[in-house]
Amino acid sequence: MTDFRSFRASTVVLRHKDWGEADQLLTLYTREHGKVRAVAKGARKITSRKAGHLQPFTYATLQLAKGRDLLIVTQAETVNAFLAIGEDLMKTGYASYIVELLDRFTYEDDGGHSATFKLLVDTLERLEKESDAWTAVRYYEMRLLDHVGFRPQLLECVNCARAILPEDQYFSFSAGGAICPRCGNGLPNLTSISVETLKYLRHFQRSSYRDASRAQPSPASKKEAEALMQGYFTYLLERALNTPGFIKRVKK
Repeated sequence: MTDFRSFRASTVVLRHKDWGEADQLLTLYTREHGKVRAVAKGARKITSRKAGHLQPFTYATLQLAKGRDLLIVTQAETVNAFLAIGEDLMKTGYASYIVELLDRFTYEDDGGHSATFKLLVDTLERLEKESDAWTAVRYYEMRLLDHVGFRPQLLECVNCARAILPEDQYFSFSAGGAICPRCGNGLPNLTSISVETLKYLRHFQRSSYRDASRAQPSPASKKEAEALMQGYFTYLLERALNTPGFIKRVKK
């Protein structure tokens, strides 16, 4: 992190909680410094001018000063509040999901990650504008895995290195990729993956969002891709995510 006593940062608020009598403790993802924590003094007071700029999912420019132990928010200006997300419970659930993923896969003060920050902001914009979140969320998942170093191998068998053919395959969470039927028959702890689902995940992995959004997967493939990604994340993080359960309850 910078050695300056005070600096400006482009941020998205990941989460916050009450701190002391009137303050809030914020977890922020910044373009310049990655994930940081900061205190917003007096943010819970009715008269606070900063509170409206520090809600979850808000994209804001903050002036941050170094305190004894934590950064302190001294100024805040909203760039995009993504108001439509907060007005729709399903959109709120998906926004919470992408934020939770980023929070779980990143560490504080690990340096600037402008590409990850852009992915986060772009995805929030897509969730706000688009009626169907499936493509935006799957695209985010695949790209985030690239950024955090867990890109799944979908072009070659992770066991024998042969090219994956256009047929149903297996997927290994522990090996981090597809396993061909020749290698997968009889192996334990593998998940089946259809050729259609594999095709779409490959497409999201190597295409721009504009190209990816043209995909029209079947309902069965959508369900399979979502389940596969949830299984992979649970394996990588060694625990289940909280937000998928909330999204399922909202859908019902």
